[in-house]
Amino acid sequence: MVRQHVNPLSRFYLQPRPLPPLEQLFADPSLPLHLDIGSARGRFLLALAPLEPHRNHLGLEIRRPLVELAEADRIAADLGNLRFLFRNANVSFDEWLLSLPEGRLALVTLQFPDPWFKKKHHKRRVLQPGLLAALAAALAPGRELFLQSDVPAVIEPMVALVEASGCFARPPDDPRPWRADNPLPLPTERERHVLAQGLPVYRVLFQRTTAPVPALADLEAAARAVDNPGDGADPAAVPVSPTP
Repeated sequence: MVRQHVNPLSRFYLQPRPLPPLEQLFADPSLPLHLDIGSARGRFLLALAPLEPHRNHLGLEIRRPLVELAEADRIAADLGNLRFLFRNANVSFDEWLLSLPEGRLALVTLQFPDPWFKKKHHKRRVLQPGLLAALAAALAPGRELFLQSDVPAVIEPMVALVEASGCFARPPDDPRPWRADNPLPLPTERERHVLAQGLPVYRVLFQRTTAPVPALADLEAAARAVDNPGDGADPAAVPVSPTP
């Protein structure tokens, strides 16, 4: 049985595992790239890749058995524009993102991440300041970051951190605080399960602006303000200076 959650801060998952270059991943590495962080069993991307042959799709997942199952299905389906990799998105990933050709990363999706409800475990959540900074550096203006969850206590801090970075803005016509629909052509398994129960899904689509990437220390300060709302600090008021 595959564990539902694994601790991304355990020694095994903190080992550096550099990602291969695009040329070793896809049949046509020049296609725009969709990065799905936390791809789980992979069924969402396995269904999406044939619908969007104009993009490459890369699923990152921290649970190795799920990656092995997804990769077996991908090979059986002969999908050259899809790959799954066993990786911790907060380890050995920023350098790979920075190595991408300018403008290649078109879309990042982070859907229904592990919640890690206890405050002492918030540092295990996937959208950490370093990862957000790397994504902001790799996404060209106008490229997109899509977040969704069925847990307000999970998505609200993610949205607050993204907005505090100053690097992203919502499309002007998108409703606030949440989108009513999914901008992607099909839902994830979790999304279908939640909607089938008549429960809400909280969604936000961001677009990269031309603002410079903030210094990591400033993003970390904003993350602390997000995580400690009782202290009275406003994440949006944390001074954010560009990376030198």
